[in-house]
Amino acid sequence: MESNEIKELKKKLFSTQKNGYDKLGEKDLAAMEDYCRDYMAYLDAGKTERLCAAETLRLAEAKGYRPFVRGMAVKPGDKLYRCNRGKAVMLAHIGEKNLAEGVQIAAAHIDSPRLDLKPNPLYEDSELAFFKTHYYGGLRKYQWVTIPLELHGVVALKDGTTVQVNIGADKGDPKLVITDLLPHLGQEQAKKPLASAIPAETLNLLLGSRPIGGEEDTGRVKLAVMKLLNEKYGITEDDFTSAELEAVPAANACDIGLDRSMIGAYGHDDRVCGYAALRALLDLEATPAKTAVCMLADKEEIGSDGVTGMQSAAFDTFMEDLCEAQGAALRSCYEGSFCLSADVTAAFDPNFAEVFEKRNAAYLNYGIGLCKYTGARGKSGASDADAETVAYVRGLFDRSGVIWQIAELGKVDAGGGGTVAMYMANRNITTLDAGVPVLSMHAPFEVVSKLDCYETYKGMAAVYRAER
Repeated sequence: MESNEIKELKKKLFSTQKNGYDKLGEKDLAAMEDYCRDYMAYLDAGKTERLCAAETLRLAEAKGYRPFVRGMAVKPGDKLYRCNRGKAVMLAHIGEKNLAEGVQIAAAHIDSPRLDLKPNPLYEDSELAFFKTHYYGGLRKYQWVTIPLELHGVVALKDGTTVQVNIGADKGDPKLVITDLLPHLGQEQAKKPLASAIPAETLNLLLGSRPIGGEEDTGRVKLAVMKLLNEKYGITEDDFTSAELEAVPAANACDIGLDRSMIGAYGHDDRVCGYAALRALLDLEATPAKTAVCMLADKEEIGSDGVTGMQSAAFDTFMEDLCEAQGAALRSCYEGSFCLSADVTAAFDPNFAEVFEKRNAAYLNYGIGLCKYTGARGKSGASDADAETVAYVRGLFDRSGVIWQIAELGKVDAGGGGTVAMYMANRNITTLDAGVPVLSMHAPFEVVSKLDCYETYKGMAAVYRAER
């Protein structure tokens, strides 16, 4: 039996992380449930980056945020936003200190893996009508067959107008689906690796089977589908060329587990962190010491490229416009800023323990996961935060009562992944990755812990309130 001296020494020197439920009181649990209920509604309203951006603006305007126009006067307490082409949102609550002293940033992304329609998607084969798709992001193709899907997006017409498309989300709407091979005829398919069992060119959305016209006519099912689309949206087949239409899972967010301790939904990656960053900003009651900035970016799942991605100059333009309003230099602002790159991490799954390194894995119900580095194998694609930055966040979270854990995305040679952290760090902004652990990441239906969602929100709030 260990002596009291050894027990005390271990207590003093050893890491003693606990399950978050051993730390929360009844009031915390009630607040957690309220927060998660709102988060689930946010998920259901924003299944694409455009829908998510629109819901973000709705919530922000309800809290007094207004559009920021270049040249506007800016003073402490102002609540401002700018939307980048309807697909990314930047928000700022102006602080007491001049922007030359830096800002406190939480940056997340609101795009998720999905299926995009090709520019010429509609075709008929064997008297069935289909849409051809091109998958977006790192999804596993076999997971997207035989599940109900919705279609959302816009069709931009030559006259400059834009048509909003929504098929499958409203009550009574039909759903779409991608078919798969029956097991009776799937012997050869079953021999293939998961990555190649479902070729990308077979991810075709089934649209209809009822023909119009007479027996002598051709393309009757395709024509029937196009007629329905024209009647509802006023579009023709040529208009698909200038459309952004995305197929996403039709399931809404729901409680998971008999104890209702988890949330299952499409798009946790990374709207679970995006909502935490947004909600923490909207919940700021007092004017913060330093300006609090929330960046909700697009295109992270394909490398953060493009005009709405984190590598775009849009964020720099927003920040430079804010700085100019206070006579501050952008470079000085960045030098004094801190960014929490808020993105999900992999939750340890005992069913696939062989790809995790237990001592450095994130676990459900242990709080927000701090990731010193992401990237792949030799840290490729990581910002790799320094020791001082990690210590700063540890101290900030401990002082604020945030439950946190250390996180790494699996074994070193098992793979890896990236976030927006490196693009913030490349701007000379001190940056650290942190986020919610997720089971079944990038699947059409992911799972997170309610406790981890709430602690991530608390972590974002602590960052915004920090004075340095």
